[in-house]
Amino acid sequence: MTGSLEKILKTLRENKGNYISGEELAEQLNISRIAVWKHVQTLRGEGYRIESKPRRGYRLLRSPDLLLPWEIRDGLRATFIGHDIRYFEEVGSTQEVAKRLANDGAKEGAIVIAERQSNGRGRMGRGWFSPSGGVWLSVILRPRTNLQAQRFTLLAGVAVARAVNLFYGLEAKIKWPNDILVNGKKVCGILAEVSAEMDAINYLILGIGVNVNVYLTTADGKLLQTATSIKEVLGRKVSRVGFVQVMLEELEQLYRLLSAEGFKPILSEWKKLSGILGAWIRVSFRGEEFEGWARDVDEDGFLIVELDDGSLRRVVAGDVHIVEGASQRVHSRG
Repeated sequence: MTGSLEKILKTLRENKGNYISGEELAEQLNISRIAVWKHVQTLRGEGYRIESKPRRGYRLLRSPDLLLPWEIRDGLRATFIGHDIRYFEEVGSTQEVAKRLANDGAKEGAIVIAERQSNGRGRMGRGWFSPSGGVWLSVILRPRTNLQAQRFTLLAGVAVARAVNLFYGLEAKIKWPNDILVNGKKVCGILAEVSAEMDAINYLILGIGVNVNVYLTTADGKLLQTATSIKEVLGRKVSRVGFVQVMLEELEQLYRLLSAEGFKPILSEWKKLSGILGAWIRVSFRGEEFEGWARDVDEDGFLIVELDDGSLRRVVAGDVHIVEGASQRVHSRG
């Protein structure tokens, strides 16, 4: 969107549904009234409902439910994350696009966001159901310290959980390593991928997928058992743009905290939001499976599990599931 289009949209918003004349808009932008009319037509083509009346002008009635860059930037309080937004109606994977941009020199804080993904990816190369109505985005970061990618996964988990709690008023919990749960079901997954040399990170891509206004009835039966969406929990369609703004602001705040104070305060916040510590869990990885008590998460972001014999095991990767009906066993060991 051109600068004039964004300024017209900003002015219409600021008038809160009141009419503003084409002449006034033309004077403010130093363009012709014909140019104003053309810009309004362009906005209508993007899905904005703008009413016009002779001798009164234009007023904005409704904005589209799209994650358009100018919508996200309008009111965004983050200082660098989200100021460069690459938007797509559909893309194979925002992660892959972000990697190409990062390799081409895109600045830190640039994001790739799409309405749909045809080849969304989760952990371990798994597919990720990414239909319209969700938030599918990837953030390019260029950390100055060579930290474990796992730490950034946990950092992003805190940012998303906070945003869900703040913006939607829901109690979101984090399940190690990368899931955000509401009412015990998954609403978000996170994927951190790093390009690094021996002694430095070139860039890190944080992929975040959130089921916001998603219809999970179109998903397979297994997914329906384990996942939900914000819309399904609240029983109504909700704003995605406002949520993305809050999430990016939380992500930037935590990233700055990481740079200033290290991982310790991030880990402390993660533990407060954890939905797994203290639970009896089952861990599966590459054909191996074991159970134990989710005892802690260490300074590298890896899970510490206490086995039935009292020994501790450090989990660096795998699928983790809370074992239902094991609360008495957990409490007796705690």
